[in-house]
Amino acid sequence: MTTNAEEHAVQPIRIDIVSDVVCPWCIIGYKQLERAQAETGRPAVVYWHPFELNPDMPAQGENLIEHVAAKYGMTTEASRKARARLKALGDDLGFSFDYADDMRMVNSFRAHQLLHWAATKGLQHQLKMALFGAFFTDRRNIDNPTTLIEVAGEVGLPADEAKAVLDDARFAEKVRQHELFWTSHGVQGVPAMLFSGQHVLLGAQGVDGYRAMLERVAEESVAPPAG
Repeated sequence: MTTNAEEHAVQPIRIDIVSDVVCPWCIIGYKQLERAQAETGRPAVVYWHPFELNPDMPAQGENLIEHVAAKYGMTTEASRKARARLKALGDDLGFSFDYADDMRMVNSFRAHQLLHWAATKGLQHQLKMALFGAFFTDRRNIDNPTTLIEVAGEVGLPADEAKAVLDDARFAEKVRQHELFWTSHGVQGVPAMLFSGQHVLLGAQGVDGYRAMLERVAEESVAPPAG
């Protein structure tokens, strides 16, 4: 017979992740979390939330090296070294970064609108992973509506409805509200992960960091009440 404590212990941990699909550390952090979850065997349910690294990005986007130089003051050589480090981290975690000097940074607001819609279809996580791959592995322009519709179709979402969602921007205001919620609650950089509505980890924390948090939250969930 399973005790109440044992039943409670296997309840999935809720993890809210605020992220942007053009943020390399967001996919690195998620993959580290995924590995930590596999190693601990702790069940979890992930909810994705929108954040724009570059809300003022022009429609044509910007060359990635030039963008990084302007935003972070990073030299071309330093930028290439940083990309090489990300690629090595990704390779270790099973995610492929395929950077090139002509790669462009783009706006992600349309992608977030599509992700909001995908959540209503139960396919948000699949679309999120597909968008990370489309941008970082395949170097596709995920601000382009045609590309977004194609990626949506690749994960089983109806292309005609995806097109309608983008054409009329029906979820634009909702996405703005969600972005404002998180920024007004102190999220200024991503990834930001909220575990069980109580504990926050900012930035990619490594497999060990996420493992420790998963174990902490699981232990707290079965701890007897004080007193």
